Amino acid sequence: MTRRPRILVINPNSNEAVTEGLRQAVKPLTYADGPEIVCETLAEGPFGIETQEHVESVTLPLRRKVEATNDADAFIIACYSDPGLFVAREGTSRPVFGIAECGVLTALARADRFGVIAIKSRSIPRHIRYLRQMGLMERLAGERALEMSVAETASGDKTLDRMITIGRELKDLDGAGAIVMGCAGMARHRKPLEEALGIPVVDPTQAAVTMALGTIAVS
Repeated sequence: MTRRPRILVINPNSNEAVTEGLRQAVKPLTYADGPEIVCETLAEGPFGIETQEHVESVTLPLRRKVEATNDADAFIIACYSDPGLFVAREGTSRPVFGIAECGVLTALARADRFGVIAIKSRSIPRHIRYLRQMGLMERLAGERALEMSVAETASGDKTLDRMITIGRELKDLDGAGAIVMGCAGMARHRKPLEEALGIPVVDPTQAAVTMALGTIAVS
């Protein structure tokens, strides 16, 4: 009997509400006889990854998680800072996808210039460094912050309203033709945000899982 392929989506923070949001976000990508998509929480992670210290703290636990998992055909690191991405890739021959990298690349396929909704202003310099490393600064229209925590973006009552306000600023003031949601905790807001803005909105975890599905399909 042929083993069903498996994609492991790892939430590097310890907030189960974020992990549940990821499960709901990837449900539309499941299909009969397709790869199993499993979302797990990194127990050692902070409640939210909001600083460089948080990013660094999960790097080695993510590497160990990838190395110890033998039944996954692809891994997704579901945090927009892509913590531990390159270290994790060194620990396995199987593909490891970072949601920031995949989300941005997907946005570039939908529009000439893209905008990013960050959780907090202090996250933006970290994201900018990464985009500079990727050589994509010319395609960035702008990045604006909600000034919310990861937990608030995952379960806050007024999160969507704030995201719509920031999204309109990115579209109307900065000239973004597509929006990338800059935190895995925002997953449940993608569709209503896209409907409100009238331009493509990319959930980076969905983007990463889609790339993983394609990679497995042709391997």
